[in-house]
Amino acid sequence: MLDRSGWESQLLETGFLGIFLCPLWTLSRLPSHTPPSTIVIWGFRWLIFRIMLGAGLIKIRGDRCWRELTCMDYHYEVLLIVSGNLSFLNWLTIVPSIACFDDTSLAFLFSSRQGGVKDQLAQMQVKRAAGEQLPLRYGCYVRKVVNISFGLLIAYLSVPVILNLLNSRQVMNTSFNPLRIVNTYGAFGSITKERTEVIIQGTSSMDPNDPTAVWEEYDFKCKPGDLKRRPCFISPYHYRLDWLMWFAAFQTYEQNEWIIHLAGKLLAQDEAALSLMATNPFAGRAPPRWIRAEHFKYKFSRPGGKHAGDGKWWIRKRIGPYFPPVNLQGLQKFYEDRSWPHPAQA
Repeated sequence: MLDRSGWESQLLETGFLGIFLCPLWTLSRLPSHTPPSTIVIWGFRWLIFRIMLGAGLIKIRGDRCWRELTCMDYHYEVLLIVSGNLSFLNWLTIVPSIACFDDTSLAFLFSSRQGGVKDQLAQMQVKRAAGEQLPLRYGCYVRKVVNISFGLLIAYLSVPVILNLLNSRQVMNTSFNPLRIVNTYGAFGSITKERTEVIIQGTSSMDPNDPTAVWEEYDFKCKPGDLKRRPCFISPYHYRLDWLMWFAAFQTYEQNEWIIHLAGKLLAQDEAALSLMATNPFAGRAPPRWIRAEHFKYKFSRPGGKHAGDGKWWIRKRIGPYFPPVNLQGLQKFYEDRSWPHPAQA
C-alpha cells in the first residue's frame, strides 16, 4: 500500500535525527576503553548524516518517490526482505546497525562460561569499580591506529562524493577511485516516472507482416501484461525473468541480447523457458512461426472509472515495436556468432 500521508516517513526521519544527535551529549561520558571507539561512533554518524542529507535533497527537489514509494519506510524494507526482492542489499544495510545495539542486547550471542567473554568483562568492571587502572594492551593501540587511519582515508575519499551529492546534476552509481569504495552507489539511483513494459507475442502466420496475422501474447508470472490481472504479491522470492524484463523495458534489445535468446527458446517451445512463463498461448499445438516484442506504456486504471468497471487493473498505450519479428531460421547466425546452442538443435 502506498503511503500518501507521509507521517510515517516523517516519524522515521525524526528517529534518524535522534540516533544522530543523542550521542552528542553522551560521548564525553563514555569510558575510553569502551568499544566502539570514537572514530567508529562518528563513522556511523557520518553514514546516518548522509542518509538524512540525501533524503532531504530528495524532498527539496520534489521527487515523487519520497511520497509514492515511501523510500525510507521500514515497512517497505521489511517487505523487500520477506519477498526476497533485493533482499541481499537490505540485509547488508541492516548488518552494520547491529553495532549500534547496547551490549546487554547482544549478550546472548556470547558464552557465559568461566573465562569466556562475559566473565572477562565482569572482571574488568569489578576492577574498574575498585578504582584499579586497567593497562591498555598492545592490541588497543593497534586498533586506534587502524581506526584513525581508516577514518582519515574515508574522509579523504568522501570529498568527491560530497561534491557530487551537492551538485544539482549529481551522478548516481559512480565510483571515484580505482578500488570503488566510498562511491555513490544506490539500488535506485533514479526512479522512472512511467512504467513501460515489453510484451512478447507469437503468431502462426506464414507472413509476420500480414495485417490479418493473429498475434498472441505470452504472460509472465508477475510483471504487468494481461490488463485484467491484478498486481501480484511476490513471496518468498522474486521472479528473475520478470525482474530482467522490467530493466529491458527502459533499454533496447541491443542492450539486452538475452531477450532474443529467450525469443528463440519460445520459438522452439523450450520447456525450461516456458516454465518461467505464466501462460503459453501455443500450448497443445504447433509452436509459433514468428516471435516479436511490442513496447507499451502501462498505468493503473482509476477506481470507479470505465476501465476499472470492465475489470481492468491496467491501461496501456502502444509506444512501438521493441524488436521486429524473428524466426528460428533467421536467428541461426545470431546464435552462431555468440556460440549459443541453436534451440532447434537442443
